[in-house]
Amino acid sequence: MCRTGRQTDPADQHPHTHPDSDPATDTGTDPGAGAGIDADNGKTSNAAFAALLEDSAEDLYESAPCGYLSMLMDGTVAKINTTLLDWLGLDREAVVGRMRFTDLLTVGGKLYHETHFAPLLRMQGRLGGIALEMKHADGDRMPVLVSSVVKYGGGGEPLLIRTTVFDARDRRAYEEELLRGRKAAEEARRQAEADRARLQEALAVLQQSLLPTTLPKVPGMETAAHYCTASPDRLGGDFYDVFPVDGKRFAFFLGDVCGKGPQAAAVTSLTRYTLRAAALHDCDPVAALSTLNKVLHERYSAGGDPRYCTAVFGVLEPDPGTGRVTVRIASGGHPPALALRADGTADFLHTPGGLLVGVLPDARFVAATTVLAPGDTLLLYTDGLTEARVGEDRDTLYGDEALRAFAAEHAGRSPQAVIQALTGLLDEFGDGLDDDTALLALGVPAPDPGPVPILDSDHAPDPDPVPATKSTR
Repeated sequence: MCRTGRQTDPADQHPHTHPDSDPATDTGTDPGAGAGIDADNGKTSNAAFAALLEDSAEDLYESAPCGYLSMLMDGTVAKINTTLLDWLGLDREAVVGRMRFTDLLTVGGKLYHETHFAPLLRMQGRLGGIALEMKHADGDRMPVLVSSVVKYGGGGEPLLIRTTVFDARDRRAYEEELLRGRKAAEEARRQAEADRARLQEALAVLQQSLLPTTLPKVPGMETAAHYCTASPDRLGGDFYDVFPVDGKRFAFFLGDVCGKGPQAAAVTSLTRYTLRAAALHDCDPVAALSTLNKVLHERYSAGGDPRYCTAVFGVLEPDPGTGRVTVRIASGGHPPALALRADGTADFLHTPGGLLVGVLPDARFVAATTVLAPGDTLLLYTDGLTEARVGEDRDTLYGDEALRAFAAEHAGRSPQAVIQALTGLLDEFGDGLDDDTALLALGVPAPDPGPVPILDSDHAPDPDPVPATKSTR
């Protein structure tokens, strides 16, 4: 059937065929007959396809996949399509000429329309993609996206408002799902932060239990210590202590257990108490380290999970008559101690032959002896200090020589001042500090220079002088 509704006459398709010819015996001698049939078939197909697409404008308006409505400038609905009526469950007679656009909105939608939508539309003449809520006849809410444009007359006067409404229920459901997911993720993050804070608090308490709360006063000496935690989320294995062994001598030790976490903390606790108990029995540094080596090897070697540590153990013997302190010290695989002298020099105290404590059943340790004169300080540290990464790319270790040079700059100062300077150095390392660091400084106070004569009140010295400082950029 063609677009006019008239069927095509078969004779019209073959105008050159003689009416008396027999179709059965006609061989189709006309060379254009076949081409004409194909062309007519193509025309028929195109006509059928066009008929499928040919909807009336009214049908397109009424059955569009979105809502359409036209309103007078006061908002009275003048025209509304079937799609929007079906969405809202309303009858055309109840809406057209009887309701305004705001009557189709929820209370919140009305407020937003009156305070934002309508004023902006009057000023701009068009608005697009505004999220509102319309109400269904049964009271349910329907989220929509509204776009409106004002139609003007020839004189520029506004005539009516044309509005398009898109169903946003699926979008709203998706947004609500995203919002629920975000709230759940935020709650999980807050819970994780709270759990982490509790864990860090517990780890800090446990870490403190592995360290002395305060250091005892050693007659004729000054002591200072500092512990720097590289990460608050894990337990470190560094340790130190100072304690009396009899009425005259004091023992000290500092070390680093292999590994991190609870297992390292257990070894740290065992190491500390073993060294204290061994020193009370025999405070000789070699004997104390040998006892610790035996305990660790017997405890951990048989279980297939060997544990070991590095440690420095020493004994202080003050001489009240001379003001000097004799130090006997032995090391088990630990970085050498630094002796900061009153004359401004700093050198490593060599302790030969020290093996890691707990690796071999019969490890050999050798003691060394030095004397601290007034103004001298002995500095012990763990390898977190020398193995800190420095440089722009954080690919260079701080190293022993850099530490020796730094210590020389602070030689002759009190143990408290040396530890304070090293604490500032650790802070400067920032994220280059990968391992915990323990510091212990033991020093003999420098002799008091005595009172300075005062000539007059205008030239009286500061009773507590503060060293001058300067910085260069």
